[in-house]
Amino acid sequence: MISIMKKQRNKLINNKNKKGIIIGLGTLICVYLGVSVFFVNHFCFGSQINGIDVSFKTINQAKEKVSSVISTYSLEVEGRDGIKEKIDGKEIGLTYNGNDKIKEFKNKQNSFKWITSLFNKSQFQIDEIVTFDKELLKEKLNKVSFFNSKEIIEPKDVTFEYSDKGYNMIDEVNGNKIKENSVYENVENAILKQRNTLNLDEANCYEAPKYTSKSKETKEAKDLLNKYTSLKITHTFGDNKEVIDGSTINKWLYADENMNVTFDEKQIRKYVDSLAAKYNTLGKTRTFATSTGKTVQVYGGNYGWIINKSEEVKSLIEAIKKGEDVTKEPIYSQTAVSHDNNDIGNTYVEINLTKQHMWFYKNGSLITEGDVVTGNMNQNFGTPAGTYKLNYKERKATLKGENYKTEVDFWMPFNDNIGIHDATWRTEFGKDIYINNGSHGCVNSPPSLASAIFENIESGTPVVCYTE
Repeated sequence: MISIMKKQRNKLINNKNKKGIIIGLGTLICVYLGVSVFFVNHFCFGSQINGIDVSFKTINQAKEKVSSVISTYSLEVEGRDGIKEKIDGKEIGLTYNGNDKIKEFKNKQNSFKWITSLFNKSQFQIDEIVTFDKELLKEKLNKVSFFNSKEIIEPKDVTFEYSDKGYNMIDEVNGNKIKENSVYENVENAILKQRNTLNLDEANCYEAPKYTSKSKETKEAKDLLNKYTSLKITHTFGDNKEVIDGSTINKWLYADENMNVTFDEKQIRKYVDSLAAKYNTLGKTRTFATSTGKTVQVYGGNYGWIINKSEEVKSLIEAIKKGEDVTKEPIYSQTAVSHDNNDIGNTYVEINLTKQHMWFYKNGSLITEGDVVTGNMNQNFGTPAGTYKLNYKERKATLKGENYKTEVDFWMPFNDNIGIHDATWRTEFGKDIYINNGSHGCVNSPPSLASAIFENIESGTPVVCYTE
């Protein structure tokens, strides 16, 4: 009996529970449907338009709220050095222009899925919800501090500084020069999207250095500069030497706008010019000890060392590019016999124009000497003084001039068409014959004297002509 009663009681409880569940479900369904009906004309939970909360708003209410917010809109533009500028919507004629867009946003929401909006915000970005006067915006931007040319610092690439320990990098300068078109574009875009802040740095609105201390090209340039300045170049001038190292070479180098290591040829040329000024001997006055025991100063002539400046500049650049120590002679366009004080060595022809006498020394020994006849002074054909070099020697030559044509056995020119040759037509030499009956500038010699010189002399031998 007791068992039957328990069963009946449990049955009554179960029936009550079922009715409660049914009622609860019905209530929930009603609430769900009621809320769904509400959201047919209202925005769901977490609905935002351009960051403006329009939850539970009707389309018209949302329009009013968005329009109200837009009416007080302003954009803060942040630049470098803590500079900030504010652009008020009223200054640029900002107006609401998004009716259809807001309705479009509402139509995308399913009112029967309002529950999901409890967990996921529904954000809608309307990029053209406003319109504004672009000319007014431009006028405003042109007045802000970012565009103040007096305060602009130009960006600057990383540079290099040389020290006795090699090259150091001097960091790039970012500066604060803005890209005007980029600023206009980013500000317009921020306003259209109704953003409240714009960071010009983050928006890449500043001019930037092309190369920084972290650039691959910068590091490569530094390595190459150090390689070039770590070497030594030694020029030899006989027993004399001129050594250049990084302290000089660094003045010849620079990294161009593309971080290519480039040679400053003008600076290299200055150095080569200094070598030429010190070691070129063409045209220099020579102190010469004569065979008569006197010491004379010999001016002019075409003899002497001449450094080929343009070729030597190229040679130095090539040597540096190899990156190795080198010992070398300069490239010469003309050479002399030696690098001694008067550079003529101990093999030379000596012509005393005053005494009308000529000597020929070879390796320091006198080979021959004798009287000569030089250029006619009264007819302005005087043989020029100076130090020259023998151009060449020729056997059986024909000498030609305006009024003459002469055959000679030994021809040795040293100053253009002026040279030493035999003069078989003369019966005497020396004395003062040259004053009124001299040559056209050549050194007329007895055949035996000319022959002795011819047989022992070589091209390039110095010929010293002087007066006492």
